[in-house]
Amino acid sequence: MTDPITLAAHAKINISLRILGKRPDGFHALETLMVPIALADEIEISHGSGKAITLTCNDPELSTGPENLCTKAAEAFRAETGLDHGIAITLLKKIPHGAGLGGGSSDAASVLKGLNQLFDHPLVAEEMAQIAATLGSDVPFFLENRPAWCRGRGEIIEPAPTLPERNLFLIKPAFPVPTAWAYKKYAEMKESGELPTHADRQFLRDLEIINDLETPVFNKYLLLPVIKKWLQEQAEVECAFMTGSGSTMVAFIKPRLPEDEIPSLKKKVLAEFGETMWVTETCFSGC
Repeated sequence: MTDPITLAAHAKINISLRILGKRPDGFHALETLMVPIALADEIEISHGSGKAITLTCNDPELSTGPENLCTKAAEAFRAETGLDHGIAITLLKKIPHGAGLGGGSSDAASVLKGLNQLFDHPLVAEEMAQIAATLGSDVPFFLENRPAWCRGRGEIIEPAPTLPERNLFLIKPAFPVPTAWAYKKYAEMKESGELPTHADRQFLRDLEIINDLETPVFNKYLLLPVIKKWLQEQAEVECAFMTGSGSTMVAFIKPRLPEDEIPSLKKKVLAEFGETMWVTETCFSGC
């Protein structure tokens, strides 16, 4: 019996997210720079008894049924390979859900990679990518743990140049933002001419930091633009923005900042916005 496979399922941030229009299939055409970060869920995959797929998770708010992306990934893997072995998946969640950090998509990609390893690599990279694309727009990105420009629905992936190292602060309020709602609201605002031009321009060296979903999301979730403005005013912060469809706000910490100043920023966030905020310090994956 093969030993269990353990993988880290890394979160991501979107440094740039542009919506280029609506595709004939109903999805939005995107151009986004996605970067994996050190924050990660942990997934263990092993042979299960019988032919069932079982999923256990430390987060009681997440379903462990057939609608979970981990289970869907395992089902898709078995359908593609013709295997009918039992599969047991254990998921230790550290990435909050409804956060714009891609936790569910990363978990699904890790399940695909773990199963391919567990069953002695029956699928090549191209087949894995095809399965990943059926599971969700972000899932193909997570098959490779490196920064990438993602286009189309997200399935067209081009490796990005090396980024300057940065420490990051992630700040998420207690509420999630539904991804489908955010894109729908963007389309409605664009159709009605309510989308403003981007006046607030920020850069990471020569990369412009921009997120087309900020306007529709900020229009409803009024706390998020307040957090962004507050972060931009802090001496420790180089720039601040929303990742994905939210609700996580990202702050790039200024390079060469003394380490003892970073914990004080977390204290200031909690003092300003309350103890219900989820706040963590991280960095780009591999740092």
